[in-house]
Amino acid sequence: QVQLVESGGGLVQTGGSLRLSCAASGRTFSMGWFRQAPGKEREFVATITWSGASTDYADSVKGRFTISRDNTKNTVYLQMNSLKPEDTAVYYCAARDSNVLATPAQRYDYWGQGTQVTVSS
Repeated sequence: QVQLVESGGGLVQTGGSLRLSCAASGRTFSMGWFRQAPGKEREFVATITWSGASTDYADSVKGRFTISRDNTKNTVYLQMNSLKPEDTAVYYCAARDSNVLATPAQRYDYWGQGTQVTVSS
């Protein structure tokens, strides 16, 4: 069983930056970040393979967000730059029992509890 714990959320002004971390217990393969704003469905943000060689991003965050991982620490990161009010959401870390990249939430097997990111205008 894999457990995921996110951290790093908070309140930031428009144009600011935050780095989210997701610490995993247990073996993980491809991992991803999702987000859910109030009244909206959970949406894909970014994903990364175990080696970090392959990544994928939602169009809305390309060029602003970067996903990375440190397997020595069993941790995945999401560096978020040039934040906008529309990035405000609860951000969730997720992991798969497969090393294939995936964007649908239902392809992920394990989920963290989420961390709130609020971007003020």
